[in-house]
This record gives sequence, structure tokens and C-alpha cells, in this order.
Amino acid sequence: MAVLNKIRQRSIFLIAIIALALFSFVLSDLFRNSSAFSGSQDVIASIDGTDINREDFMGKVELAQRQMGPNGTSTQAMNRVWDQEVRRAVLQKQFEELGLTVEKDQMRELLKQNLSSLPDFSNEAGVFDENKLNEFIANLKAISPTRAPIGNSMINYDEWVDSEKSIAVSGQQQSYFNMIKAGVSSTIGEAEVEYNLENETVDLKYVQVAYTTIADSLVNVSKSEISSYMEDHKKKFEVEASRDINFVEFKEVASAEDEEEVKNNVLSMMDNKVEYNEVSKLNDTVVGFRNTNDIEGFINTYSDVKYNDAFVKKETLPASVQDTIYNLGVGQYYGPYTDSNMIKITKVVAEKSLPDSVKARHILIPFIGSRSATEETTQTEEQAKATADSLLSVIKGDRKKFVSLLDFSIDKVSNEKEGVLDWYAYNAMVPAFRDYTFENKTGDLGVVKSDFGFHVIEILGQKGNSRLVKVATLAQKIEPSERTIDASFNNVSNFEIAIQDKDFQAVAKEKDLAVKPVNGIKELDENIPGLGSQRTIVRWAFEDGTKVGDTKRFSIPSGGYVVAQVSAINEKGLMNVEAASATVIPEIRKEKKAKMIREGIKGKTVEEIAKNKNLSVMTAAAVNMKNPTLAGAGLEPKVVGTAFGLKTGESSGLIDGDKGVYMLTVTNKTQAPKLDNYQAVANRLTTARVNESQTKVFEALKEAADIEDHRAKFY
Repeated sequence: MAVLNKIRQRSIFLIAIIALALFSFVLSDLFRNSSAFSGSQDVIASIDGTDINREDFMGKVELAQRQMGPNGTSTQAMNRVWDQEVRRAVLQKQFEELGLTVEKDQMRELLKQNLSSLPDFSNEAGVFDENKLNEFIANLKAISPTRAPIGNSMINYDEWVDSEKSIAVSGQQQSYFNMIKAGVSSTIGEAEVEYNLENETVDLKYVQVAYTTIADSLVNVSKSEISSYMEDHKKKFEVEASRDINFVEFKEVASAEDEEEVKNNVLSMMDNKVEYNEVSKLNDTVVGFRNTNDIEGFINTYSDVKYNDAFVKKETLPASVQDTIYNLGVGQYYGPYTDSNMIKITKVVAEKSLPDSVKARHILIPFIGSRSATEETTQTEEQAKATADSLLSVIKGDRKKFVSLLDFSIDKVSNEKEGVLDWYAYNAMVPAFRDYTFENKTGDLGVVKSDFGFHVIEILGQKGNSRLVKVATLAQKIEPSERTIDASFNNVSNFEIAIQDKDFQAVAKEKDLAVKPVNGIKELDENIPGLGSQRTIVRWAFEDGTKVGDTKRFSIPSGGYVVAQVSAINEKGLMNVEAASATVIPEIRKEKKAKMIREGIKGKTVEEIAKNKNLSVMTAAAVNMKNPTLAGAGLEPKVVGTAFGLKTGESSGLIDGDKGVYMLTVTNKTQAPKLDNYQAVANRLTTARVNESQTKVFEALKEAADIEDHRAKFY
């Protein structure tokens, strides 16, 4: 009591200390963020001096994510918007220099092209109606910021304005690239060269001393040689900033004890049990699975698999137990068994013998509110039922009239086939339609109601006959218990404590934990192999305060934790020597082996070299420059190029090829037959260049642009 009094007396002091601590925490975070990003917090990027506003960009990302649906991530949406913004900014500079604009008439035509497929803006004849578009825009403006439907999505006035701007930019881009394409062509001279490259051939004989004749162990490559090679080929080894990490995963996975508990819990629901009711203060009898008269209600209340009130074929039952369950009698049970990470007990509720497939025809009468209703639907449910009954009476009087009455049917697809729905399986149709056509006989006529409307049905045929069963499955997911979850938390906590003063790898090995390395993570990456979407780990790895050796714990979506360690920080620029070694060492070895092979070659002809090296003289026929491949050696453009520079009977010197050192002799040269006109070849070249021009022009403009990208600070 005395302690409590002292705490009360000093409450103001304690509050002041807590407030000061919170303030210092916020302040330190502010300074950390300020040092992490010195630019304006309102600018997400700058492209050729044009700033991209953060709020505008994030609004577009939000819209893009809505359009992508639940399967699209924020990072995917952000990347899509980024590509659009870069394209817009890079090309806008070109538009301004050219004075390229979209005028009112062109804008009207662009809107028509983009919106003509939407029924919202079409008249009764299905033709685009500009007045409807104007009414829609005026209404959007009036109800702003409320959204209104357009096609299959919703949009407000501000989003519509952005959409118009995007359409206008698309029009500018189309005009710009059309001008470029108009200037791309091939000359007759270029066409003749292309034709000759494709059709001139050489026959040759050659000898190859393969690089593999010298063991890699005999060729040493030093770090300085790797560095020199990288300096000579800088473009090839330029890389973005990246991080390497190691991580240990602590999964929350159900133990054998957890699975046994779930199994016992499922078994306990089989029979009646007495439970004390806290409300009534009396003992209640809870009816079990074995004794319930309300199978559907019981399953939907207690099972993780909802009740399916349909007959099913054997092959739709769980594969591992389908024979056993299918062979049960009505009222019999099987289980408990494990399937799809659940413990299950299955009861056969009913059985029925039904056709394997049915052929029928129908007339579908919609009513207001039914799934097949259109703007032209005027009948209420009662009126549609009366229409269907009248049609049924007519058809019963004369079945030949069925086809003539198809004008009443809304199902245009089947109407083209005289209303016929060709042979279909049991679960291919909606329940009401399915039940009527499978449970009645060939020739029967009737009316049934479904979500689509009223169907006037005639059963035309039935094939085969199989036993189907209706089952009820009591199932519970096998999930980790609180005990297991606590154990996982304790394990990760103990690991975190241990690595504070010990080596990450050593502690993992001591605790028999697998360390998984991931290299080359980029600043805007989202997924980490083995973990899925883990943007938080990527952001942490790139924070200014994160150093090599730093560790941090993260939660993972599937349940559990990851402890990650930054193992390397790779700055933007030239790749480090270790990372480049895998690519560079084979190239340097190849150069050194070529020199060693040259020094060991004796002989001045193909035959002499082959004899001295105990090799065979190889031949290659009809080799051309467009496909520089040698039979027996593969792709060797340098060797083939040399051959085309020689005359018939002339031999080359030693050539350092891709797979070895070569000498060759040209045995025959075949000139390409002359054409009277090379215009067809020129047209083909022009088409190929036009198709490539748009992508290549944009990539060139993008490469030349000055882009400052700060997205990683916000996403």
C-alpha cells in the first residue's frame, strides 16, 4: 500500500518522464528520416527536371491497385504507375520541343476510340453517343467526390480528369511514334546486302583445338587480372546498388501433439455431450455428429468445410480415401483421416443413380432481378412464370413448336442451336436445371426456376448411369496451438539474444538452424526467395543506419518469424571482384588457353595441325553469315566471318574462336543469285525496323534522361 501511495504522489513526475521519452523517440526518428532523404518530402522522383508529386503519384498507385484487384500488390501497382510516369515525362519533353499537342477534335476522336465499347455511352443502335458522355461527365462533376459506375469499375470526377489526361497523352504518343515510323525505312542497297548475307554460302574444312584440352587447374587467374578485365569492359559489369542477406526462419507449424489434439477434438464431436450453460445455469445436451437430425446445420456450425448439398461422383472425393468413402453405405462414416491439412470424418448421407451426361433444350425467360435480365427486361417474377407456363402448355400440345418459340428466350447462345444444350455432366449446370434434367426421364417437359430466370425444359437424351453419393464432412484445420506458437516465439527470442555477442552462422549451426542466403536484392524489390512478399526486410536492408552484420526480426505472412542479417552492402557502380569472378574467370582463362594453344601448335595447314594434334579435319557445308554455325563446333561467328573474307582455296591463320583455336580452308564459295528487284527484301526489313522502332526509341530516350528515383523512401 505504501508503494502505491508513493507512485500516486509521483505520478506527474512519471508522466513527464514518459512524455520526454516518447518525444525523444519521435525526434530521433525525424532526424533519421531527414538524413535518409534530404530532398523534398513532397517529391517522389525527378525526371529531366520535372518533379513527380508524392500525393499525386500515391493517388495513381491506389487507383492502379484497385484496378488490379486483390491479387495485385502495392509494389506491383507502384511499378506500373512508375513506368507510366517515366514514359510520360520522357516523351513530354519531346512533345514540347516539337510543339506536338492534342486539339479538341482529336481529343473527341480519342475519347470515342477508348469508350465506344462501353454500353454506358452507346445509343439504342449501339453507336457511340457523345451526348451520353457529356451527361456522364456533368453528373460526375456534380456529385464529386462521390464515385459513379463506368463499365465494371467506379470512378469520381478527379479520376476522370486524370483518365482524360492519360488518353490525351496516349494520343500524343501515338502521333509521335507514327512520325518516327514514317521515317524508318530500308534502302535497296541495304536490302541487297541483307539478301547476300542470307544466301551467300561457303564450304570449308577446319581443325579445332578446343579450350577443354587444357585443364582449368593449369590456368591461374589473379584478382588484379579480374579487375583489369572489368575496367576494360565496364559497361558489362555496371550494377545497381544491392544488398546480400542471410536469414533464419522460425515457422509456426503444428506439431504432432497439435495434430493429435485436433483429431481428438473432431472425435469428441461425434457423440452427444453435456455442457454447462453459463446463461441458464443448467446443463445442456449438445447433439453430436452421429445423432444430429440437422446434418447441414451441424456441419456449417462446427466444420471448416461447409456442407455441399449435392450428389458427387467418386472422382470428386479426396483421392487418398475416395474408394473407401465411395464404398460406404448410407449412414456409414469414415475417419478420422488427414486431407488438405485437416482432420476429417465423412458420412455418406444419401445415394442416387443418375445419368453420366444429359442433352436438353430450353427457353429462358428472364425477370427483373434475375441474372440474365437486361435493360429490356420488363416482366416481374410472377409474369415471367406465367409466360413460361403458357409456353410449356403450347409445347406439350405440339413439340414441333419449341423452336418457333425461341424468340422468347434470352439465351442467344443456345438459341443458335435450336435451344439445345449438348451433352453436359452433372455439375455443369445450375442446381435447379441440373436436378430436373438428371432426375427425370428422356422426353419429360417442365418449368424450373433458377437465378437466371424460368427455364422451359425438354430432356432430349441421357447417357450412361452411375452411383452418386451425397456426403457430409466434419473437418477442422490442423493449426499450431498456443503452446507451439509460444515455443516458436521463445526460439526466435533465444536466437536473437545469442547472436548479440556471437557469430550469426555459428549460433545457427549450434542450434541446428538452416541459414538461407539471398544475394543481389535491389532497393525496390518486393519478394525474397523462400519468403514471398517481404518489402519491410528490403527497406530495412537499405536504410542508411543499417550496416553489414546488423540483424533484425520480422514477422512472416505464413506465420512465424525471420531473423535477417545484412551480409554485404554493394554500392552502385562496378560489381565487386568476387561477384564478377564467375563471369570473368572463364573469359580470362579462355584468352590464356588460346595463347597456350597457339604456342603449342606446329604446322601451317589444316592437315598438318590436325596430324600434329592427333585431331580430325572437320568439314562444314553451306555456311552463311546470318547463321554462323559450324557443323561439329556450334556457333562461331568470328570463324565464319573470317571464312567469308577468304577466296576459294585460301587458308586462314589461327583464329581464337568461342570454343577453341581454329584454322580453316575455304573449299567453295557460292554467290547468291542476283534478283531483278530487291524491293520485297527492303519491305521486309522496313517492317521489322518499324516494329522495333517504338521500343528502341523510348529505351534510348529513357537512358538519356536524368532520373532521380526516391520511391524506395516511400514504399
